[in-house]
Amino acid sequence: MKQAMALTTFEQLKAISDPLRAEMIMKLVETSYTGQQLAVLLETSRPKIHYHLKELEKNGLIEVIRTEEKNGIVQKFYRAAARGFFPSEDLLPYAEELSESTRQLYVQMANKTKSAILTAPESSFAKAAGSTDPKDWDKVGSIWEISATEADFQEFIQGLFGLMEKLRERSEAAEDDPNGRLYHFSAYGFEIDTPSFDHVEMDEED
Repeated sequence: MKQAMALTTFEQLKAISDPLRAEMIMKLVETSYTGQQLAVLLETSRPKIHYHLKELEKNGLIEVIRTEEKNGIVQKFYRAAARGFFPSEDLLPYAEELSESTRQLYVQMANKTKSAILTAPESSFAKAAGSTDPKDWDKVGSIWEISATEADFQEFIQGLFGLMEKLRERSEAAEDDPNGRLYHFSAYGFEIDTPSFDHVEMDEED
């Protein structure tokens, strides 16, 4: 599976803009499923799931990674072609479809984060922070709304991915370390029209 895949055709963009297909892709990023398993998981009819699987496979967004025979029927196991998808510059003229496809993927990512929060062990949230300095925390949950120029925002994004890459480089060693733990990270940053919070001046600590 690729880390990221560029969407290069309008058909790919349309295929991923459908909410159900976006949800199917996110499930197939996690692990492989048959059409029957997806139908049960998403509480949707098998014919509908199989129709959407064909559309996603036709556009190269998912692929069959193995087959198994059960009761004389060959079952196909599908997996997403990549962990993430991004539009190529050729698709910029399709602003409406581009916006909707990205929105649907973000919604599914947010749902995945919600599921991770609800199923995390009690120990994940039981420890007290013990400090008002975020640098000392063993978990973080924050929502920020910050005014910035596009250049400042892009510089921040590059720095954020640089930090994640540094942590990723240590990941393999941590898997064999008895002190190693598995952490869930979610990051969203996008332009909005109106603020969600009233502006409040924060007091400086002595």
